[in-house]
Amino acid sequence: MESSHFVALQTKHDGLERRIREEMNRPSPDVATLQVLKRQKLRVKEEMSHI
Repeated sequence: MESSHFVALQTKHDGLERRIREEMNRPSPDVATLQVLKRQKLRVKEEMSHI
């Protein structure tokens, strides 16, 4: 059974993944925005791996 914290992190991770895809599909992706989103996604993934 997954903890509610893990589920919340998974939801956040999925949302960040969606935002990254959306930004990359723009005609002129903002590199700074992508860097921030990817760092956030990595932090969430690392936190998930410690649960």
